[in-house]
Amino acid sequence: MKAVRFHEYGDPSVLRYEDVEQPVPGTGQILVRVAATSFNGVDGNIRGGFMQGPIPVTLPHTPGIDVSGTVAALGEDVTGLEVGDRVVGFLPMADDGAAAEYVLAPAGILTPAPRSIPLSDAAALPLVGLTAWQALFDHAKLTAGQRVLVNGAGGAVGGYAVQLAKNADAYVIATARPRSSEHVEAAGADEVVDHTVTEVSAAVTELVDVVLNLAPIDPAQLAALPALIRSGGVLVNTTVWMPAPSDEQRAVRGIDLFVNSDAEQLSRLVALVDSGRLRVDVAQRVPLAQLPAVHAEAATGELHGKVVIVAPAA
Repeated sequence: MKAVRFHEYGDPSVLRYEDVEQPVPGTGQILVRVAATSFNGVDGNIRGGFMQGPIPVTLPHTPGIDVSGTVAALGEDVTGLEVGDRVVGFLPMADDGAAAEYVLAPAGILTPAPRSIPLSDAAALPLVGLTAWQALFDHAKLTAGQRVLVNGAGGAVGGYAVQLAKNADAYVIATARPRSSEHVEAAGADEVVDHTVTEVSAAVTELVDVVLNLAPIDPAQLAALPALIRSGGVLVNTTVWMPAPSDEQRAVRGIDLFVNSDAEQLSRLVALVDSGRLRVDVAQRVPLAQLPAVHAEAATGELHGKVVIVAPAA
């Protein structure tokens, strides 16, 4: 089969589009015929060798944490799925990923794919959708009527976070660059702040219950965010190289989010997609052979929106 792999850590030039032996599912595993994977920022960090502690991959390594596709074969002791089923999942980060024609997946991480969108586009959902869900509901315990600030709402996680918060009947303030403001407004934000011209602290005139920080902001700006949160509120931070600040005197908690694969939560996201309450946005659809170019564009900071990497047709 064809796959993109890197045999050593380094810049995007280490990625190779090459022939690889097709894997065989073991006990509890499923072989998935890949429709698509997607690019996530962590893919570049893993390739660059910056995540060897928390995500110890074995070289050569195939990237691609998200997967959408069809069940091609079942290992022993797998129930609930059949060959030909359309599935979507968030793969174990340290295992070989879905930048290939086939990938092995633990049966427990897969869930039926959305029916209302193309199967390849479903690869844009798992990692970023689960990040938004877990931030808002597992960690922030968001409830109806609360006020939420999504800092860095113009990215892929931010788009889902705004939609999910609005679905939960929260009031959403979102920060975004001008190029993303229309996208954020379409996601349902009640207020959109252009953080390139207005300091977030000046734009938030009434304290919020939850801040979700998705942006790699200056440490001083991150440290200022708890002051925007009501006593007893929560700051959930996804830029984990900068620990989330807290304010113990006012019982404002700072939480660093490490996203987990969760098939049950993913199935809820799929249900929201199929009911029309959650939109999956795809900025580009790129053939698998061009994945190195996507990594290169991301390294320059010029990759905008969610990019789906489409496997060769069977």
